Amino acid sequence: MTPKRKRLMITAVAGVIIACAAWLASVALRDNIVFFVTPSQITDTHLSAKTLRVGGLVAQGSVKIEGTVTEFDITDETARISVRYDGALPDLFREGQGIVAEGPVVDKVLIADSVLAKHDENYMPREVKDALEEQGVWQGEK
Repeated sequence: MTPKRKRLMITAVAGVIIACAAWLASVALRDNIVFFVTPSQITDTHLSAKTLRVGGLVAQGSVKIEGTVTEFDITDETARISVRYDGALPDLFREGQGIVAEGPVVDKVLIADSVLAKHDENYMPREVKDALEEQGVWQGEK
């Protein structure tokens, strides 16, 4: 084998190894992707996702608590989605509060695995703030 063919063979094998590594990494990451959306951005594609992260405000008058199970709606003032959460809510959870809930959607209800609430009046997750500004309902400082 000539040196030129040897270099070509090494380059081809290295290219195949790199391509396989990139493919394996993309397959492994596919299961960990979580989409962030607001209620008005949810589509049928999002509903079929394994896990969805929805952010917005807790709708006024929508909170129902029975034991450790809490049902409430998240709204961005354009649309809303119902959320069901079984567990202890953050201390700052209340109506009108900015939150992010994460979990699968079953029968158009988000079954939340986790609920995050903002920690003071100056904090809002960047995705929620940007989405609310885009909708024209953000009331905080710019």
